[in-house]
Amino acid sequence: MTNTRNVKIKVRQLSKVFGANPDRALALRKQGKKRPEIFEQTGHTLGLYDINFDVYEGELLVIMGLSGSGKSTLIRCLNRLIDPTEGQVEIAGQDITKLSEKELLAVRREHFSMVFQNFALFPHRTVQQNVEFGLEIRHMEKEERGRIAVDALEQVGLKGWEDSYPSQLSGGMQQRVGIARALANDGSVLLMDEAFSALDPLIRKDMQQELQELQYRTRKTTIFITHDLDEALNIGDRIILLKDGEIVQEGTPEEILSKPADDYVARFIEGVDKARVLTASSAMRSSRVTVRPDDGPRTALRKMSENSIDSVYVTTRDRRLIGLIEAAVLRKAIQDQAQSIQSYIDTDIPKVGPDEPLNQLFGLFDRSIPVAVVNDKEQLLGVVVKGAVLDELAKAGETS
Repeated sequence: MTNTRNVKIKVRQLSKVFGANPDRALALRKQGKKRPEIFEQTGHTLGLYDINFDVYEGELLVIMGLSGSGKSTLIRCLNRLIDPTEGQVEIAGQDITKLSEKELLAVRREHFSMVFQNFALFPHRTVQQNVEFGLEIRHMEKEERGRIAVDALEQVGLKGWEDSYPSQLSGGMQQRVGIARALANDGSVLLMDEAFSALDPLIRKDMQQELQELQYRTRKTTIFITHDLDEALNIGDRIILLKDGEIVQEGTPEEILSKPADDYVARFIEGVDKARVLTASSAMRSSRVTVRPDDGPRTALRKMSENSIDSVYVTTRDRRLIGLIEAAVLRKAIQDQAQSIQSYIDTDIPKVGPDEPLNQLFGLFDRSIPVAVVNDKEQLLGVVVKGAVLDELAKAGETS
């Protein structure tokens, strides 16, 4: 997939072997041996092998896989909490695998904030004091770190809880404190390792929604680790799927659902409600014809007749969607001797964004007109008809 955004993190040929003789384990892998054989012959665990990917500025990238797939090892290699055996990890053009301890500490402070599964809050500190902790060890002045902590807590919806203690908060609220602490540290990259796994399902759903909203507001580059496919599909701009320490597929949620790379991925996504994840863009087709609001009714009716359609969308010259007009209405406009269709346009029309899940479209097909797909500038991108939705779901079902 081509991406024109700036690359924030570049990972190349990254491998990690747990054991005293990693070269032997890597040599066996290069000979085609798999993780179980390597362990049997060397007693070493192949944590990661030949990992290559980019993380783009401002995206929410999900790294997922089953237990033991290497996802937590990978996220810890990104900030060198675990030293890679070989390979490069570049952030803002700097390879952190080559840095001294002092240089690494400076890079971590500038770029990385981390949120863990177990909240990692100090029970004897107030909520605000927990959020301030990272700033405190950097010797920031008390007044300044207090201001930053209060602002971070407000961002995660915990204004008014500054003087409470972790024991007085629910699990979801405690995790918000962890996120606020990461925001206060103001790293350019937010690393989240199974951050919601310990939460109840309903709270977890709420936190996923809040994370998406927060990431949209802050545009902070976020890498999120999970073993939960639904969670990955729900929040990820892109997903990297790991198996036995290696990448088996990388792509958008829609690409993974509609074009699984192999049988393992196909089995992994079995049972997923594809109507919830596949989006309007997958079923969209270009609009064959549009008319402009200053067109005359006869001009508009002729365009519709030439294209054998009974309704047509009305757009400005820059494709901004105004509304829709139907053939019967145009015939009335002709009877009224109207010079333009402006006052006959129906502006109450079904429209969605390109990322709208397909299951949200079915209720919009009550009228026998296609659903318009528009961008954030209300420009018409294309249309979706009910048959196209059913076809797209049928195609996705064939890959399951």
